[in-house]
Amino acid sequence: MKKFLLPAVVAVLGFTNATAQEIKFGAKGGLNFASVSGDNTEGIDGVTSFNFGVLSEIPISEKFSFQPELMYSGQGYSFSDNTIALSYLNIPLMGKYYVTKGLSVEAGPQIGFLFSAKNDDTDVKDSFKTLDFGVNFGLGYKFNNGLNFGARYNVGLTDINDIDNSTGKNKNGVFQLSVGYFFF
Repeated sequence: MKKFLLPAVVAVLGFTNATAQEIKFGAKGGLNFASVSGDNTEGIDGVTSFNFGVLSEIPISEKFSFQPELMYSGQGYSFSDNTIALSYLNIPLMGKYYVTKGLSVEAGPQIGFLFSAKNDDTDVKDSFKTLDFGVNFGLGYKFNNGLNFGARYNVGLTDINDIDNSTGKNKNGVFQLSVGYFFF
């Protein structure tokens, strides 16, 4: 175990040191168009909310980067006269491939931690699971000055309901548009 651990630490530190000059940090925010899919979703409509957070871009090669993020994400759905507002802290771990200078395609897993769940003004957090796993697919464009734009879709992979099986299984789905800026 020790024979494996030391070379791994040296490799990570060497990689971090070699790319530290090129790592970028920034912030972004935008709109979410969210809903749920799955059982008993007839008559359920989407909701519009927002997202914001911080991100880093770590170059791996000239064409490929790793982009971890820490994002607040307003999600949920509406039915009849009720709106279920779900607030998550999401951690997407995105791989970015630059097709051309500035234009990238991206994909990666995401874990979400439920902050709150409200049905209008009523707390309904106990009806939902606290963890949500998903996968993201998207496009991005980054200008040389640090300004960037993104469009992404998050496909929920896990059932978000935490109540008896009579309600069925539902998964989040979120289309996101964002604008961001890399500070350095």
